[in-house]
Amino acid sequence: MRIDAHHHFWRYTPAEYGWIDDAMASLRRDFFPADLAAELPPANIDAVISVQARQTLVETAWLLEMAAAHPFIAGVVGWAPLTEPTTPALLEKLAGRTPLVGVRHVVQAEPDGFMDKPSFNDGIRHLHSLHLAYDILIQHRQLPEAIRLVDRHPSHVFVLDHIAKPPIRSGEREPWATHLAELARRPNVYCKLSGIVTEADYQTWTYEQILPYMETALAAFGPARLMFGSDWPVCRVATTYSNWVHAVERFALSLTGAERTSLFHDTAVQAYQLDLSRIPH
Repeated sequence: MRIDAHHHFWRYTPAEYGWIDDAMASLRRDFFPADLAAELPPANIDAVISVQARQTLVETAWLLEMAAAHPFIAGVVGWAPLTEPTTPALLEKLAGRTPLVGVRHVVQAEPDGFMDKPSFNDGIRHLHSLHLAYDILIQHRQLPEAIRLVDRHPSHVFVLDHIAKPPIRSGEREPWATHLAELARRPNVYCKLSGIVTEADYQTWTYEQILPYMETALAAFGPARLMFGSDWPVCRVATTYSNWVHAVERFALSLTGAERTSLFHDTAVQAYQLDLSRIPH
């Protein structure tokens, strides 16, 4: 069984998805489970994790409804207002919804210092008490702040999205690579090999261009803490679903069979404590 640990569904509206600019105009439409289900068999992917794209409880509830109706959705990383006084009660209510496995906030859009806020850290503590992972969505410049966050919660599970969005278009690797390696020294942090091609030029990126960034992530986290993610449908602006899977498979040729299993299965299961009993075989 192979798992795609990062994708999105949405009902598109210009107001709610203003980040989809003209360069991403092909994403200005709905993306539902039936659309993704058609992509999975050719890519030999059996199960997926749905990740929030809007910061609303309505969307989190909708994703959980989609998961209940479609067994190939093994988990949901939703959104909850982690900095609000109502956080504990809301999280307890959400935690009872199967298969919620984690929570994410779009920190990449927040001002510097957001992850240092006491209220945000209180929210992470509540996540920990409910055994829900936290997905870190940041730009590479925010890695030092993310390191401070993780150091405050050494026993909580964190999952870094999109290898922290390095500046691939410019070809720079530092200080991203150094900061990524430092974050990876914390054994409670996992990393998604996802969202990479969209940090390069959509039209002109090459495998050789993105390879050093994937190698850096692998060297930092190792295959036991690195997991495959498609970032579908966002990846569609730069590649197809199958082509991204094939690019990661090509990268994984240097790994042992057990390490490839970690990348495409074991790491996601461990990080999110997935229950795969619902997944059709």
